[in-house]
Amino acid sequence: MFDSIHQQETHQQETHQQQTLDLSISLLERPSVTPDDDGCQDILSARLEQAGFGCEFMYYGDRNKTGEHAEVKNLWARRGTADPVICFAGHTDIVPTGDVNNWTYPPFTPTIADGYLWARGAADMKTGIAAFTIAAERFVTNHPEHNGSIAFLITSDEEGPSINGTVKVIETLETRNEKITYCLVGEPSSTDTLGDIIKNGRRGSLGAVLTVTGKQGHVAYPHLACNPIHAVTSALAELTAATWDKGNDYFPATSLQISNINGGTGATNVIPETLEVIFNFRFSTETSEDELKAKTHAIFDKHFENSKASYDIHWKLSGQPFLTPEGKLVSACQQAIKKVTDIDTTLSTSGGTSDGRFIAPTGAQVVELGVRNATIHQVDEKVEVDDLGKLAQIYEGILENLLLD
Repeated sequence: MFDSIHQQETHQQETHQQQTLDLSISLLERPSVTPDDDGCQDILSARLEQAGFGCEFMYYGDRNKTGEHAEVKNLWARRGTADPVICFAGHTDIVPTGDVNNWTYPPFTPTIADGYLWARGAADMKTGIAAFTIAAERFVTNHPEHNGSIAFLITSDEEGPSINGTVKVIETLETRNEKITYCLVGEPSSTDTLGDIIKNGRRGSLGAVLTVTGKQGHVAYPHLACNPIHAVTSALAELTAATWDKGNDYFPATSLQISNINGGTGATNVIPETLEVIFNFRFSTETSEDELKAKTHAIFDKHFENSKASYDIHWKLSGQPFLTPEGKLVSACQQAIKKVTDIDTTLSTSGGTSDGRFIAPTGAQVVELGVRNATIHQVDEKVEVDDLGKLAQIYEGILENLLLD
């Protein structure tokens, strides 16, 4: 009996793996650099329609432009009309490859070698999309009368400015009062082994462009000029040394990093008129956008009170912090991971932002779960072939845990 069950489990995993591998390769062959979907969503919608999903393409942006405001293709697919709605969120767009001559294998010729599948987008995150598609197909085949609904929210504007993708789809769904209950973002969350980490929240991201204006002049006559670099140094020193909060049980302390400083004409004998400083806060739920802005302005106001120079700050909020506490979705993920990999997963809020920041404010529970992130955005991006079938099994297990009585 035990041998028979083991053989069935082995066969199931092999089937999951081959199906996920085949679909992954079909997606990876397409050079869908942001914001170009390059037909990936057409492949997905064709399969999902056969599985009983209603598929809707949503286009946002200007089709006559390229770059930041180019038209973006998004896919919203749903099977069922009842609650709860478990939605898989992901993106078909990828980052540029860089010099293809630096790749061991051509980045858009998916190659299996040394136990890995090599291609741009292999980890981030086309294999995750393939795994959930296979999981959904198998789940509805085995449970055609399942409870609730299954949905896909797929965009081609995650790696870019993220202004015509998930955020716009969510706005449309909100106007239709179409709510997501549980959201599984397929970003590569794992660190050392598949399923060891799931992200149940993310820090907020607040960016700033500081412009300091003085007066240009000759370096030999500083009394006739006002050096913006000198004027801002004491304020920057206090800014970078400040403690913003101490974090909490779920989030590390809020951090600030200066990423760019630009000033000067290039000449050694000219005091510049302006200086630009770009910095970013990654902030926890212990503080807020408004508190960070107020404290920052208080620092600069103090240091510029008696200065001949002036300053201005342009702020951009990329996302608020969000947290999904331990509950039904987290538990469903932990149980599915344990069943497939026999490991106990760790909850984390580390890393950058994801499209989960647009979905969490609607009231949805949101977690991120995907393959290992060791090679994302790198030359020779790759993912373990053996993980593909396991990830599909984990996703199918999550559907079973949430949608079966």
